[in-house]
Amino acid sequence: MQSNPTTVIVDGQGVEALCQSCGVCCSTFRISFYWGETTAAEGGTVPVEMTEQMNLYRSCMKGTSQSKPRCIALAGNIGESVTCTVYENRPSPCREYDVFDAQGELNPRCNQARAKHGLAALDVRFVPTVGMPAHIGLPIKEIGPK
Repeated sequence: MQSNPTTVIVDGQGVEALCQSCGVCCSTFRISFYWGETTAAEGGTVPVEMTEQMNLYRSCMKGTSQSKPRCIALAGNIGESVTCTVYENRPSPCREYDVFDAQGELNPRCNQARAKHGLAALDVRFVPTVGMPAHIGLPIKEIGPK
């Protein structure tokens, strides 16, 4: 079912701005991955000092296996302004987490996580304008580059 969102994000910069004002995914879910992604393994990129070993094969980002998780790599204030201090070297779950699905609908886990932090639900949709004919306008407010 498609929603009728109040805000449309039309480019990657809009998605980035949305995430950098949130951060709830980094403070709600355990971020676990194969230990070979850490710098303890040849070719690994995730700083091993920011991880903890879960078992023989799995590691997780420090702070995310707590009862009130918060990734050690998350800097800033949740719901205001955040950044990932290891963004270029983040683990696969962070790289694979999609804020929007293939139809442009918001991942429901975003609003579930926001609710856990007392933040209002988002009512957004991603509609890329690349390749959209100029005569077709978006009927609702856009978030785009400034």
